[in-house]
Amino acid sequence: MEGYGHLDGAPPNRGLLDQLAALRWVQENAAAFGGDPGNVTVFGESAGAGGIACLMAMPSAAGLFRRAIAQSVAGLFFSPGLASGVTGAIVDRLGGLSPYDSAPERLVAAATAVMTEPGRDDPARWGPMAYSRIPFAPVVDGEVLPDLPWKAMAVGASRDVELIVGFTRDEYRFFQALGGAPVADLGTVMKTVAPEGADAAYRAAHPQATPEELHTLLMSDWMFRMPSALLADAHQGRTHAYELTWSPTPMGACHGLDVPLTFATLDCPLGRMLTGGAPEGEGLSRQFRTAWTGFAATGDPGWPAYDSLTATTHLFDVEPSDVSDPEAASRALWGERGIALLDQVAS
Repeated sequence: MEGYGHLDGAPPNRGLLDQLAALRWVQENAAAFGGDPGNVTVFGESAGAGGIACLMAMPSAAGLFRRAIAQSVAGLFFSPGLASGVTGAIVDRLGGLSPYDSAPERLVAAATAVMTEPGRDDPARWGPMAYSRIPFAPVVDGEVLPDLPWKAMAVGASRDVELIVGFTRDEYRFFQALGGAPVADLGTVMKTVAPEGADAAYRAAHPQATPEELHTLLMSDWMFRMPSALLADAHQGRTHAYELTWSPTPMGACHGLDVPLTFATLDCPLGRMLTGGAPEGEGLSRQFRTAWTGFAATGDPGWPAYDSLTATTHLFDVEPSDVSDPEAASRALWGERGIALLDQVAS
């Protein structure tokens, strides 16, 4: 609520404005700590990667960083109308108490209640957002965030910024493990969130897939994989793409697996849960850290640059490799149509 709740009397996208303020601080103060303000790299995962994508689309952030790493870009972006509707429902849960006067715990409880109440999966009320269970997202307000990031980048935004962007192969398995949308809803979910013809396209590309596997593919593509691919295709500057395919547990290469690998926190609770303690994790972590720090220092993560024709993609696995367009079927389906702005809300 503090970052993205769309409230009367408050500027939109306060979370993005905070990031902007932090980057300006770095520009003004990095040299005092021995840093180079002309060689700043920003990176984030999931909502953090969505924030990176937004910064690359924001004119006010131009010149504040040289390189960016976006790990599993969250592709949910709200219209002002949808954002207002969701925030209004949360405020109603507060019983008329102003969000400005509410403790953070009450705001979290109210948002959770809206996302778990009966009918929260109703696309007639919330549109595709009903299936994300995420009540807050960056708002394309036309000012702080002028447009969807891939649309802004397609016309040249951040063309002077070098970019790494990628995703994990089995993104949505993490959310299924936490109790995601039932597989029985596959047909409705497909019609609500995916481009026309998605059902036939997925079944043709994956003829042996079970409904659960198709559901995982669909939600992985919609929420993270194809927003990341769209960003790679749209960016007019130097780009490097990757996919994490290492599958150490039954959750596979799920959302968030790259976090303990990036930070070498394999022994923390999240690291143990996602990696299962697999000894190969140490090697995968070195791969990520070597690529990320090398890129931050020189702009070269150690694999070829990406272009939309060949879609050369680095696969992070026990034995890493560089391949052409590993998710060609999904890119063909989503690439022409893109990920839509979420803007449906009931009156």
